[in-house]
Order: sequence, then structure tokens, then C-alpha cells
Amino acid sequence: MNLTEKILAKAANKKEVSPGEIIKVNVDLAMTHDGTTPPTIKSFKKISNKVWDPDRIVIVYDHNVPPNNIGAAEFQKVTQNFVKEQGIKNFYNHGEGICHQVLPEKGFVFPGMVIIGADSHTCTYGAFGAFSTGVGATDMAVIFATGKTWLLVPESYLIEINGSLNKYVTAKDVILKIIGKIKAKGAVYKSIEFKGETIYKMNVSGRMTMCNMVVEMGAKNGIMVPNKKTIKYLRKFKKSFRIYKPDKDAEYEKEFYFDVSNMGPQVACPHNVDNVKPVYKVEGKHIDQAFLGSCTNGRIEDLRIAAEILKDGKIHEDVRMIVVPASKDVYMKAVKEGIIETFIKAGAIVCNPGCGPCLGAHMGVLGPKEVCISTSNRNFKGRMGDPTSKIYLANPAVVAKSAMEGVITSPE
Repeated sequence: MNLTEKILAKAANKKEVSPGEIIKVNVDLAMTHDGTTPPTIKSFKKISNKVWDPDRIVIVYDHNVPPNNIGAAEFQKVTQNFVKEQGIKNFYNHGEGICHQVLPEKGFVFPGMVIIGADSHTCTYGAFGAFSTGVGATDMAVIFATGKTWLLVPESYLIEINGSLNKYVTAKDVILKIIGKIKAKGAVYKSIEFKGETIYKMNVSGRMTMCNMVVEMGAKNGIMVPNKKTIKYLRKFKKSFRIYKPDKDAEYEKEFYFDVSNMGPQVACPHNVDNVKPVYKVEGKHIDQAFLGSCTNGRIEDLRIAAEILKDGKIHEDVRMIVVPASKDVYMKAVKEGIIETFIKAGAIVCNPGCGPCLGAHMGVLGPKEVCISTSNRNFKGRMGDPTSKIYLANPAVVAKSAMEGVITSPE
């Protein structure tokens, strides 16, 4: 069996599982946020009055925090009442940050776990060797009630990546290159297992970025065997845990190989994440907004890269640059390192931790025909605001340099 199959077999109390098999699995952790908790509650109340295990449910406010309209405030009130009623202790409602950053930071994520979240980018936790995927509110309601869910065991793609990354080239460029090759519908309901020299050397932040974006090619989950850096990170929370590895004769539906040694920064152009081009092919494109943040690239490593570019520089007078750290912990580290001061002096607007502009919720909604270069994970039509606006996706260095120049620019 491959890595995903081994974890699912354990969760289903079976010796082995095969692609195409429907299994009932025990869920180790369930997660919802301020946008998905109320619809989950609505369905949950039709089937139960008590959650299966309040200690295995984590709820994070991140999409509209603080609430930016009456509806968001009402949603959050519904959630708060439910949390008190059910005795859910793992409730983060004071701007702790984006759910996918908060859960690993708080020590909820470990190898071999089955983690289900009511958010499509729950696949992020595969960076730690866990099976993690997103579901809708109705499915999550059943998990809240029973602690179990049905899964179709996915076929798996093995993606091997080798080579050292050049300066100003990051994990974001690697995953964009892969999505550009496999395409948005090229891995629908597949498990993406990453391996290779590049993955083995990659830090925790980069690995999270890689797994975060597998859903942009339709995948069910992304997963990696934890490397030394990941194990060191996890041991801050727990000294011992089991690491699952694929069998030597593990089977995969397809295998892909990438050498990233000579790759430069990549940009996903409107209106699809798989519309990927080298940055030099889109250089000179006028921008109105630059966004640094999201569950893809809002970590301290991303902020450091952008601050290095912006140090002693200025944001272009025609551009608004918005910086949203992925969590309170990231924000505080950035304050201590002087990164926030660098952003503010350069003319950027620094907002509280959360999803912010990524989904067009607030703090940076795009107006008609405006163009944004963003470190986020999606550039769909209307994603960040007006349907006539355009979004280009890039790494933090490209976003920072473009913000200074007023046009898309390579940091090289």
C-alpha cells in the first residue's frame, strides 16, 4: 500500500484497502471555521443533540474576523452558543489566525491522523504525514455526531521532485509548475504523494504550501512522509508518534517527475490556477493591489522573504499592498524581528491575522477591472471581489517586488 492507503486502512480497522473501495473510517480530528460551523450546526441538530467528542473538534474564526457585516456577526453568535452548549474547548475566536496555520501551531496535527475539515484547503496537513481533506457542512454534521465518515479510497499519483531551488524560487513556484502540468481537472479525487530530494530538504512552511494547493488540481489530499525538519517541529508538542511510510512495492495510478534546478519564479494568470507561466512572460502587467498572506503563504518565512525585498524601499504610489499574517504567532514573530515595521515604513497596510482579502470577504476587496498579484491559492473570476477584476498568483518575493514597481516584476 502507499502512504494514504496505509493511514486509511488503520482508520477503517482493516489490514489493507484498495482504490475504489468504500470504507467507513474513524476521524481523529474535525475542524470548522466561522463560515462553515453554522450550516454544520443546522444539519447536526437534525440528527443529534450531542457531539461525539468535544475534545476532537476544533473551531477557528478566520474568514470574517472581526465580523465585517451583520450576517458574519450573527454566524459567530450561533457558533459561540453551540460551543458553550457542547463543551467544545478548542475554540479560537480572538483572531488567532487561519485555521490551517492555527491547528499545526497548537499541536493538533500528527502523522497518521485522519483529519477532516469543512474547508477545501484542509489538505494542508498532509505536510505532516496525515490524511486530511475537506468536506461540506452536511458531511461534517455527521462527523460531529458520530466521529466517523465514509470515504472512497482514492487512486494515487506519485510526484517526485528533485533539484535545489534558486534564489527567489520557492515551494509556491514548484506547486504552480506542477498544477500547470497536471491541470485543474487532472487529479480529480486523487491522492497526491510527494517525494524526492527537493521535498526531503524543504522546510515545514514550504511543505504546507505544497499540500495546501493540491486541491487546485482537483485532488482529494496531498501527503508526504515527514522529514527531519517536520519531525523536529512536531516534537515540540509530542515526543513520540508513529510515522507511516509507503511500502517499497506501493502502487500508483500515475507517476510524475520534475527537476526544479533551473526553474524560475512562476505566475498563475487569470482566471485559472493552471494557467501558469514563467514570471518573465507576464512582466510589466499593471497592478492595483498586492496581497501577502493566506493559508498558502502567510507564514513567517513568507513575510521574511517579502521584507527582504521591501527593506529601505517604498510601495508604488498606485498600489495598495495588504499584508495579513497567517496567525497571531506569526504576527508576533514578525513584530519582534522588525518585519512589521519594514512593511509599514514601505507603505503597506498590515491587517490582523485571518483569511482577509483571499476570498473577497473584507480588507482588500477588488473593484471593477482592478488587478491584484497575490500569494493566495485561487484566482477564479470574482474570487477577490468584482467579476471584472483579475488575480495573478505568485510567490512572496514576486508580490513584494511587483508592489514596489507597480507592475508584475521578477525579484531577480
